[in-house]
Amino acid sequence: MKINYNVSAMIANSALNRSDNMLSTSLERLSTGYKINHAKENASGLAMAKRMNAQIRSLDTATQNSNDGISAIGIAEGALQEVHEMIQRMSELATKAANGTMTDEDRKAIDSEINQLKDEIVRVSDSTMYNGEVLLNGNFDLRGYTDNENVKVITYGDYVKSGDYEITALTANFDAKGNIDEASLSVTLGAGFPDDVTVTSSGDSIFIKNDNGFEMELQVKQPVSGESVALDITGLGAMGVQIGTNEGQVLDVRIPTLNLRSLGLDKVDCKTQENAGEFMERVKGALQYVSNARSTLGAYENRLDHTVKTLDLSAENMTAAYSRIMDTDMAKEMSEYSKNQVLVQAGTSMLAQANERPAQVLQLLQ
Repeated sequence: MKINYNVSAMIANSALNRSDNMLSTSLERLSTGYKINHAKENASGLAMAKRMNAQIRSLDTATQNSNDGISAIGIAEGALQEVHEMIQRMSELATKAANGTMTDEDRKAIDSEINQLKDEIVRVSDSTMYNGEVLLNGNFDLRGYTDNENVKVITYGDYVKSGDYEITALTANFDAKGNIDEASLSVTLGAGFPDDVTVTSSGDSIFIKNDNGFEMELQVKQPVSGESVALDITGLGAMGVQIGTNEGQVLDVRIPTLNLRSLGLDKVDCKTQENAGEFMERVKGALQYVSNARSTLGAYENRLDHTVKTLDLSAENMTAAYSRIMDTDMAKEMSEYSKNQVLVQAGTSMLAQANERPAQVLQLLQ
């Protein structure tokens, strides 16, 4: 028996320390609900879990972004619905004004109501907003530019690729009503344009279209004769809704421009029977324009609905994966806690007995 170094006590103390550390770890896991509380416990698992957690939070934000986009589209579509009703009323009034039983004074009264409806359409375009952003005035329509001050890019379709286009020669004169004279119109298309397009005009606009979805509208502000026009089609301007957790995962929501010019109602009236007949034709185009705009917005809204469902499902699966890495199995950990608690109690008892052993030497000295 030795008294200077109580090896038994040292062994018991070491075992007690290990058991106490395991008991502390179990207590921490049970109290926090996480099985990884420090990087030393599972360095790679913690790194994976933190990346997953960042993605889960980003998915939640992307879902909110998508819902915001749905709200903005809903507001725009609701305004277009009212515009649809106003144009329908204009159609009724124009049909009435075209009737031969009406006098010019009657038509002036009808035209007065039509002008009020036009003013309301302008007001709706300028005042329909979401979060302070005006939606229908062209702020979220695709943009394009030219190098000719007499020619302006009004709009183009989704199937028009961004890039540079060239009109090598453009000639257009105007008639007495300020519309492009079809007989004078001559357009020679150059680089960028497909071969199978047709060129038409209406009012002061030139339309370049084909059956594959290529569609571009240009406005001619002043008569031009054999002038070349370089076009820069940017493909930019739409409302970018961040629908994913990574760069570039953006849905560009294009909200068509709403004004009297885009509807074709800016230079027509119903003051005469002849004008009323022309107005009736213009109203048909306006109804088609608004219908197309509403259809486009409805398609965006449906897509965002599916996007929200996909994001929710991704967040659910990602959360489950995160939980498998980070969350404590409470039943298993409670078993570990009970075992470690018994070991600590046993180690404490054994350490106490080991500390008593040197005192037994006194019996040899008596």
